[in-house]
Order: sequence, then structure tokens, then C-alpha cells
Amino acid sequence: MPLYEYVCLMCDLAFEELVLKDETVPCPACASRKTVRQLSVPARPKIEATALPTACKSAGPPCGPMCNRWNNS
Repeated sequence: MPLYEYVCLMCDLAFEELVLKDETVPCPACASRKTVRQLSVPARPKIEATALPTACKSAGPPCGPMCNRWNNS
């Protein structure tokens, strides 16, 4: 079941609802069925800066074909 964002045309309430197919969703505040599905902004996973190294700086062997130490060996 996808989660959609809606706005009620009667009371201007913005809300989210899990919906099956194209069913009409009532407003949780005023129970009006005059609701409009909104375009949702997709969520982006949070990636910490330390999760992806920008350059290999270890003293061990080169880490792969794109390692910046291949040409320095």
C-alpha cells in the first residue's frame, strides 16, 4: 500500500494516507470526500560524509582500480 499526501478542499488540511488503488480518501478532520492527492517529494536516504571515502589514505595496498595511489606506487 503506497503512502500518499492529500489536501482537503473543504478545510485545507494536509494529511497522509495509506491507499489501495484509486479509492477516495475522506478527510480525517471534517470527513469530506473532496480531497486531492498531492505530488510527493521522494525521500532520500541520509548518507554520512564518512560513509564514502573520497581518497584512499591508508598505508596498505591500493584499494581498487580507481585508487589515487596506483600511480604513486
